Amino acid sequence: MSRRIKRMNPKPRSRDERDDARPFKARSAKKAGPRPGAKPGAKSPRFAAERAERRPPKAALEKAALEKPVPAKPVEALLPTKVQTVKVTADENNMRVDRFLEARFPGLSFSHIQRVVRKGELRVDGKRVDSKDRLEEGQSVRIPPLKLDTPKAAGELSEGAQKTLAALKEMTIYEDDDVLVLNKPAGLAVQGGSGMTRHIDQMLEVMRDSKGQKPRLVHRIDRETSGCLLIAKTRFAASHLTGAFRSRSARKTYWALVPGLPKPKQGRISTFLAKEESEDDTIMRIAQHGDEGASHAVTYYAVVETAGNKLTWVSLKPVTGRTHQLRAHMEHIGHPIVGDPKYFNIENWQLPGGLQNRLHLLARRIVIPHPRGGVIDATAPLPPHMQQSWNLLGLDASRFDPIENAPEE
Repeated sequence: MSRRIKRMNPKPRSRDERDDARPFKARSAKKAGPRPGAKPGAKSPRFAAERAERRPPKAALEKAALEKPVPAKPVEALLPTKVQTVKVTADENNMRVDRFLEARFPGLSFSHIQRVVRKGELRVDGKRVDSKDRLEEGQSVRIPPLKLDTPKAAGELSEGAQKTLAALKEMTIYEDDDVLVLNKPAGLAVQGGSGMTRHIDQMLEVMRDSKGQKPRLVHRIDRETSGCLLIAKTRFAASHLTGAFRSRSARKTYWALVPGLPKPKQGRISTFLAKEESEDDTIMRIAQHGDEGASHAVTYYAVVETAGNKLTWVSLKPVTGRTHQLRAHMEHIGHPIVGDPKYFNIENWQLPGGLQNRLHLLARRIVIPHPRGGVIDATAPLPPHMQQSWNLLGLDASRFDPIENAPEE
């Protein structure tokens, strides 16, 4: 295939910015992993070799059990006890201030991060900043002394806390001693914001262990997006999983419903994105290389099935993890995601009868190296409103997902 999707802004591009939708060549479906409808937690032949390679032989495990283990370096030892200044790296470019601190010091609580930023104890190039401000590569960040929150005394959970714990258990699709994967419902925020009283980060307070450790967020998905949300239950796991996301070792697959039929049916979207704020809203706009706050974003997409050429089920693989990346990219190529209140702007388009006007975007699957070896491979089912749409449109959720064949970069 040689057809390319035209850019909305025909300005010259740098070498870094590739064609908006370069087709990727699909391999045989026989070599692909499990069908999307496979049971969550089922082992994937696609990653069997990788798991086998990471799994230590039985003899080595028996020998290690007889030897004295080397304790992992505690996070407390890594926390600065006096003021220090660090440089923002290339991987941290365009990262929010609060997420920068979370990535550098996984043991910190959200409230402590907000406190040091609000009081002006953290400075960027000598200036006060807000938690939501974005950092740029090379900037100097003054970090004050930090400490972990004092563990709360263990006690019986209140009735409200018990209900919260039950709700988290109901969402759980994978769990072990280090890692938790939730099937986050659409409409529930991952982290708090203005006027937000209930969100995943707040709900995790009920899961503090005997040492006072609370499970930690290691990535996020939008409030109206449902599906796989990865959480670290220990500081050890948080450090390793955060590193895996920064090194792009995590493989994420999303499902979406869009109007029309994207052409070509499989492609690569490569643009720069920058935040655009107004009094009423904040969106990500397509930017040019060198624009203030612009970050490179890459997404692979593949058509899975169509419904009369009016609506199309697409599978998406983000290589980068920019804010609203998938939503902005699909709008950029003329196929915004159905029910998207920010990016769906097709005039006179009518939602087919029976479909709910809600964001049709699912974080379908996440595959990431486990902190202690092996691979975490979790899959989330369609949320109720998307399942209803799939039923009405006659889409088969067990079809082979061609995004399996997309490159990793």
